Amino acid sequence: MIRDSYIDINKLVQNKAIFKLFRAVENHGGTLRFVGGAVRDVIAKLPEHEFDLDLATDLSPEEVVEACEEKNLKTVPIGLKFGTVGVVIGDKVVEVTSLRRDVTTDGRHAEVEFTSDWEVDASRRDLTINAVYADEKGNVFDYYNGIDDIENGRVRFIGSALQRIREDYLRVLRFFRFYSSFGKGEIDKKALQACIDCREELQHLAIERIRDEMSKLVMTPKAVETLKIMFDNGILEYILPTAKHLDCLAFLIELVNKHKIAPDAMRRLFVMYEPDEKLAENLSSRLKFSKKQREMFIRWAVRNPSLQEFVNEKSLRKLLYTYGRDFCFNKFLLMCALNKQEPDNFAQIIEQIEGWEIPTFNIKGKHILALGIDDNRKIGTILDKLEEIWIESDFKLSDEELLAQAKSIIASAA
Repeated sequence: MIRDSYIDINKLVQNKAIFKLFRAVENHGGTLRFVGGAVRDVIAKLPEHEFDLDLATDLSPEEVVEACEEKNLKTVPIGLKFGTVGVVIGDKVVEVTSLRRDVTTDGRHAEVEFTSDWEVDASRRDLTINAVYADEKGNVFDYYNGIDDIENGRVRFIGSALQRIREDYLRVLRFFRFYSSFGKGEIDKKALQACIDCREELQHLAIERIRDEMSKLVMTPKAVETLKIMFDNGILEYILPTAKHLDCLAFLIELVNKHKIAPDAMRRLFVMYEPDEKLAENLSSRLKFSKKQREMFIRWAVRNPSLQEFVNEKSLRKLLYTYGRDFCFNKFLLMCALNKQEPDNFAQIIEQIEGWEIPTFNIKGKHILALGIDDNRKIGTILDKLEEIWIESDFKLSDEELLAQAKSIIASAA
């Protein structure tokens, strides 16, 4: 089915240089179309932004490279085996994939062969809403009623749900992610049952793929409702512990939306579990977080200032000095969510976390050495004591006053 001039191509394309690629493919005897997420999102009237553009063509990968060379377009070999060529447009690389049909699949990988049949290519995609194509004039090509499903909030597999999932078991998680993003009514019962039937196979997927899907899922509009469906039906028990704090996740989402704070997947995953150090280490290892993510996640679990410490200005400054701005910002939001409480001065606390200039402790070992102490252990002890005194003064004591305190400490220890 073709819908003539169905979308405004200007909402899809920000950099018009991409049309040079269309001319290159056309001059080589082929057809090029936008496909998948960007087309779906424009049809769904999502807020305008710079879309990640994927394109499909009836040329082979080798022909795509030849076509680009003829028009002096630079190509990048992204996945030639699977039919994908990267083409440099401005400072971006767009992926151009040749039309394909699956030859064999094992739930994790697929062997493909190239085709010139657009409907066959559409048939191998997972969901109807992801199998829509658009040309450069805004004409939309829809082989499985994806447009109607997008506009009516129906999320369903193409053909047999069970067959589509068996081609790639990650589609279990993708189904729920797209349901949370676009679903408007009850979840498709056939699709849900197929996901339940295939749930054990999730444990055989690469954990990086699972982590990436889960990180996207927790950021979707109906994440809490969708995650509850997944946990209630045992969808995630083969890869993750049962989340016990979805109510806290709902509170966090509402809180950051209310105050226009950028959402964060790591915060949302943390709130779902409220992990202690052991569970935080377990989740970090299981989901293969990066070193930086792992350290942050475990630090959130280990360091546990109370919500009241954030509410009090003096103790908040102490927290900022001790743990840093980034930790305090995230931990404050986490504590609000886990306590399901928004302090009356929430906005002022955020302002102080973001704007207070964290002071520097200037007293060094050389200053204590100048007072006649040359034992390194004693110097370290005195410095620790002075820093503690300085913090308790709300960082108001001057260097001269601190050195006077040092003399008193030395004298009392004599």
